[in-house]
Amino acid sequence: MTDSTLSKPRRGDGGGFPATVPDGAETAVLSALAEDMGDGDITTLGTVPPEAEFEGTFTAKSPGVVAGLAVARLTFSLLDKNVTFTPLAADGETVAAGRVIATVRGPGRAILSGERTALNFLQRMSGIATLTRRFAEAVRGTSAVILDTRKTAPGLRLFDKWAVRVGGGRNHRFGLYDMALIKDNHITAAGSITRAVAGVRAADDRKRPIEVEVKNLEELQEALALLPDRIMLDNMTPDQMTAAVQVAAGRVPLEASGNVTLDTVKTIAATGVDYISVGLLTHSAAALDISLLLRNTPEKHPSPGA
Repeated sequence: MTDSTLSKPRRGDGGGFPATVPDGAETAVLSALAEDMGDGDITTLGTVPPEAEFEGTFTAKSPGVVAGLAVARLTFSLLDKNVTFTPLAADGETVAAGRVIATVRGPGRAILSGERTALNFLQRMSGIATLTRRFAEAVRGTSAVILDTRKTAPGLRLFDKWAVRVGGGRNHRFGLYDMALIKDNHITAAGSITRAVAGVRAADDRKRPIEVEVKNLEELQEALALLPDRIMLDNMTPDQMTAAVQVAAGRVPLEASGNVTLDTVKTIAATGVDYISVGLLTHSAAALDISLLLRNTPEKHPSPGA
């Protein structure tokens, strides 16, 4: 089973998302703008003349991996089609502190009203991509694939998972609808792993992928007999994972999960698991420090007393 089976098919498999903005992004950006602006940006309306135009630069103030440039462009275009946003870096590119990653030019009111929303998306997505790149590099040379989880900011899952792909990771399921993940509480409710898997298979006429969470080798043996699409090794030690890989013998792909950090991920990858899911990629990534500095364009600078 490939990673693309676990994500929305239109998003492809491997590498970053396409340069065009995926379905659903525009609605989310409009919601973010509405949240910030309400019935009007009173500060900008009171300080920026309608005819004023600005140009400015987005600068990375710390090193990292850029992600979200298309979202920043979309933010400004939704406010005013006359704003020109020009990327000077590419999503997925590692940049040094001080690197100008984009420029913006156009009506001052639209730029200032959209500034914080554009930066919020750009900083958060770049932070996630930067942390994901560190995890991906930590397991380089092994067969393990870094996955995200559903531990995303409410309403921002599309962008969080987009950033993971840009950073070199892959997406686990997008939600409760595109894959069945049978966890300990489901097993308790059903009575056993066997009953839980049988119940999902009977209930799902679309035959979506099934993953089963196990805590020990006994549960692993029960799950293996059912041949699900993937088995999650929950909070196992490296020795337990190594034993699990030997027991599974390639019959079902194995995913390691549970409090994975940069200090532990390489050891986990060395056990031979196929996937490693990392919740902190999206729930604990620090935003990349990016600034926007504006200046008036000479041809649109208001004259004194105007």
